[in-house]
Amino acid sequence: MKAGGRERAGRPIVAITMGDAAGIGPEIIVRALTERWVYRGSRPLVVGDAERLRRAVAIVGGQGCVHPVDGPEDGAYTRGVIDCVDLACIPADLPFGVLSATAGEGAYRFVERAVELAMAGRVEAICTAPLNKEALHTAGHRYPGHTELLAALTGTPEVSMMLSAPGLRVIHVTTHLGLLDAVSRIDPGLVERTVRRGHAALLRAGVRAPRVAVCGINPHAGENGLFGRGEDTEKIVPAIRRLNAAGIDARGPLAADTVFFRAVRGDFDLVVAMYHDQGHAPVKVMGLEEGVNITLGLPVVRTSVDHGTAFDIAGTGRAGHASMVEAIRQAVELVPRHPDPGEIEGGGKP
Repeated sequence: MKAGGRERAGRPIVAITMGDAAGIGPEIIVRALTERWVYRGSRPLVVGDAERLRRAVAIVGGQGCVHPVDGPEDGAYTRGVIDCVDLACIPADLPFGVLSATAGEGAYRFVERAVELAMAGRVEAICTAPLNKEALHTAGHRYPGHTELLAALTGTPEVSMMLSAPGLRVIHVTTHLGLLDAVSRIDPGLVERTVRRGHAALLRAGVRAPRVAVCGINPHAGENGLFGRGEDTEKIVPAIRRLNAAGIDARGPLAADTVFFRAVRGDFDLVVAMYHDQGHAPVKVMGLEEGVNITLGLPVVRTSVDHGTAFDIAGTGRAGHASMVEAIRQAVELVPRHPDPGEIEGGGKP
């Protein structure tokens, strides 16, 4: 997507950042790029290290040819050819499964270059393989994770994290904060802005009239003052009233111990979680291997796998790639574009 949301015809170019080179990112990328659907629906472009990708191809027993390029305009975008903007910053002898400042610096640089390409309108979306927060910090980049890093690189003051798993979508009012800090941070304005970002994303994805469930903060959403200190009434109810007045179907605060079941049953299209674990735990129970992390509020489309670097199995060829394929698919769906009549129809899950 062009910065500013301009549309482009044809298969969108999706910049796939390689993540932490000591983790499973290289392996799940090369495996995902064997899927026929990926090339029917998109033009995947890895931003990473070409030699590391070649090693990953050998590890998984693949046949892909890694094709280093200077920029998106040079890509072949043909199944069997892995186009890579090669930053050539990972030593050949970097071990898998070991925390490394070198890998942390590489992960940062891959994201940085992908953002530059996206903001210049040279790619339409970014899809990120996992990075390791400790490695990132060791390299001197003090961000809690991808979401905050992307916000800083794009100059975006506020973003929202949305997780998607089979049958369930969850957007978070707060994410990487301690529980006491999260409750302190929540206010009606933040709740309203979060709901609006999620609502807009669902409209873009083709949900005509999104039904939004807003979790309470306390057990049983405070149960009319029995639990907590009035946080649900003070911090959430005013936002719900403003959203309803604007024609948005948002309901709450609702008890978090039942609302996720109701959403999976089909009562709601989106659940709004107040803090990290309230939303992450149900999504990961529903589908850790197929979960996708989507950052809303950025001037570019960004999706990600919803799992970590898996140092314990990195370099073994055992990592599954379903989440990466799903992340690419959802990136494609979020890009505003006009279809090119001359291209093969894409879309749908592989």
